Amino acid sequence: MKLQEIARLAGVSPATVSRVFSHHPSIRPETKQRVLDVMAELQYKPNRAARVFSHHPNVRSEIREHVFAIAKQYGYHPRLSTKQRNVVIMVPEDQIYPIRNCLEMVMMALTLVLPKRGFRIEILPLDNLERLDSIQFCGAVAIGAEPETFRKWGDRFTAPLVLVDRDAPPHSPGVYSVRSDEAQGMDIAIAHLAERGCRKVGCIIYGAPGSGNADIRLSAVMKALKKRKLPASLNLIHICNDEKYVENIGKLLRLGIDGLFCPGGNAGIVAAYALSLFNRRVPDDVSLIASEHKLFSHYATPPQTTITQDHIGLAEIAADIIESFPEKPSRTQCSVLPYSLIVRDSVRQSEA
Repeated sequence: MKLQEIARLAGVSPATVSRVFSHHPSIRPETKQRVLDVMAELQYKPNRAARVFSHHPNVRSEIREHVFAIAKQYGYHPRLSTKQRNVVIMVPEDQIYPIRNCLEMVMMALTLVLPKRGFRIEILPLDNLERLDSIQFCGAVAIGAEPETFRKWGDRFTAPLVLVDRDAPPHSPGVYSVRSDEAQGMDIAIAHLAERGCRKVGCIIYGAPGSGNADIRLSAVMKALKKRKLPASLNLIHICNDEKYVENIGKLLRLGIDGLFCPGGNAGIVAAYALSLFNRRVPDDVSLIASEHKLFSHYATPPQTTITQDHIGLAEIAADIIESFPEKPSRTQCSVLPYSLIVRDSVRQSEA
């Protein structure tokens, strides 16, 4: 079945059919649907070559090498020729402005790194993903999105998708992930509190059970506490969002904690406020470690000790994946970077 035959039956030009295949934004929805209807009636599948370029697992290696050899012979570059250099950054729909701390810092890093590589950026809320069918792009980055949303990404698009701070869903060609080492980040925070003499550490993990990194962090905190022979029970570790944050800090203070670890979100700001409400001084009464907040942590009273992700490193890896795709992916499907500890004044000095 030739492209010209589909064009004739759909009453459009061959160029229009080609634009439908590449999700060109200038195609009217009714025209696109007419072409798709003809394709469905004829059981035509235009994505066989696309499967080669997206490293689909069903394509045999000798066929892939043959297609790439022909493409190279004719000077064809599937990434730059058909998708331009637009990168779509997908963000949670209800947090675009003001954007939450982690998202803000990842976004800042991406807007620094991607333009230096010659990419243009388009921001897309996660509740408007149908727009992906009407724009051209050579890669996409999703921040804080649940992996299951993109399990069938490779069936729809030939461009790579990079999930930031989430794992790529299994058996999903073209989907990559770059994340921070949550277990290592939780461990260095608990280790620092223990080394400074804290003997009963409470933890409030920002988020909701069963979503994001909350459960991973809870398990890692429990392991880190047990490793240092500190009390490790679920009444000392809470997962919650803003509405119960102050209440849960009050519960931990009544249990007699001398150290508080608050990873995620804008926890450093909220924790400092809550401790002041309960008339607790930092670090004299309670030592505090939170996640780094660029506009607050250094300027808090006292300046807060924090754990921080390598946001530029995350952005550089995302750019590497998009830039090298599809011929020679320069990264594994999942890349993991360590957290760093920024030591300031919110954790008391060891009495030893």
